[in-house]
Amino acid sequence: MKVTVLGSCAAWPEPGRACSGYLVEHDGFRLVLDLGFATLPRLLRYCPGGTVDAVVITHRHSDHCVDLNGLLRVRHYGERTLPRVPLLCPPDVAELVDTLEPQPRLAELFDVGELPGSHRVGPFHVDGIDLPHFVPNTGIRLTTASRTLAYTGDTGPDPQLAELGADADLYIMEATLQAEPEPGEPRRLLTAREAGQWATEANARRLLLTHFWPGSDRGVSLRQAAETFGGEILAAEEDLVIE
Repeated sequence: MKVTVLGSCAAWPEPGRACSGYLVEHDGFRLVLDLGFATLPRLLRYCPGGTVDAVVITHRHSDHCVDLNGLLRVRHYGERTLPRVPLLCPPDVAELVDTLEPQPRLAELFDVGELPGSHRVGPFHVDGIDLPHFVPNTGIRLTTASRTLAYTGDTGPDPQLAELGADADLYIMEATLQAEPEPGEPRRLLTAREAGQWATEANARRLLLTHFWPGSDRGVSLRQAAETFGGEILAAEEDLVIE
């Protein structure tokens, strides 16, 4: 399995970067996890003409899904002979993207499946788990015969994070915050220290921190996560490739 980071920023992309997006490849099958702002040009570098085999979107915030509209346009106005491919997402994601313009519609080019739930997509078994955020968000667990990848999307602290990432070879976790939150404050995002804690609870092998707030010092996030996780920790950087 190979993971390529398409984007790593929260909210909006810093210059030269993009928002959330990951290309996951296994046995020649190419699956995209999230397509936030500015991820599409990076995806097209690896998959010219939008030749992906499946798309999975965690939630409807634009920094995770807006370039799905761009991929739709590429596949509609570009190479029209491309086959239909699975699109897994919460129902409000497809509704949002379809409101951006009257045509084309996602269902014309994609086989839209609903998250959370379990699906078989190419070599991947895809399991979705509801996690707390400001809108419905689905954490994603991808498994093959030999590897497991888990991805939180955006989430606050929740016991299901241990289940989502259980024994994962790579756990991609949002680490938006660096400052410790006030006690009792409603939580819909994680600190880097909490990401490390939940990766430890999950017994994950490697941790990839992502969804950094623009302007954040990523070295600080790495140091904070290392306080609670003893395994290898990486900071998501655009075009980083993890085998």
